[in-house]
Amino acid sequence: MSLIAPAVLAENTDMYKQAIDKIQPFAQRVHIDISDGEFAPTFTVGLNEVWWPDGWEVDIHAMVARPAEHLQMLVQLKPSMVIFHAETDVEQLPSVLATLKQYDIKAGVSLLRSTVPSSVSQIIQQADHVMVFTGDLGRYGGTANLMQLEKVRLIKQINPDAEIGWDGGVNIDNAYTLTQGGVNVLNVGGAIQNSMDPTATFNQLVEEINKQGVL
Repeated sequence: MSLIAPAVLAENTDMYKQAIDKIQPFAQRVHIDISDGEFAPTFTVGLNEVWWPDGWEVDIHAMVARPAEHLQMLVQLKPSMVIFHAETDVEQLPSVLATLKQYDIKAGVSLLRSTVPSSVSQIIQQADHVMVFTGDLGRYGGTANLMQLEKVRLIKQINPDAEIGWDGGVNIDNAYTLTQGGVNVLNVGGAIQNSMDPTATFNQLVEEINKQGVL
């Protein structure tokens, strides 16, 4: 079973509220991006400015160079899951993921386009969720490079129980292909946020991933 998770990426509090307001009518599980301006080249709202409506299941995608420095504030926010990048502080990351789980927060890891799953197998084994990232760090859009779907098979070989996420370029044209390739959570930013009718676009995406294949 796959699902669409609207994504929120905002440079300031006004943009953040606008993004939240756009998806509030239909959002249930939401992907919130935060960046430190170091691991990703752009700054987003800070963790002290992050909020969401009651009832949402929230995944925070933390594009930060040193996850341990942000851990306390993330735990206090009590999201459903936090996704760090496997390319960050490899010595501290196993401890950081273990701490999240101690607080009943799911531990996610994201792999950049150039990262081979076997090179971070220990982290993948520890993770509840592994996200294939094909976008541009800190920006909406990007391209859903479908060649990266091969990573889904490789990730599942390392951790068969991991939920698989995808971030980067998801739209009406590729959503079905991504789900057929084994992606469980399609994080959708620009296609929804830049739409003239975000609700209609979300509903189209949901319909697309739930359609029956033609034999």
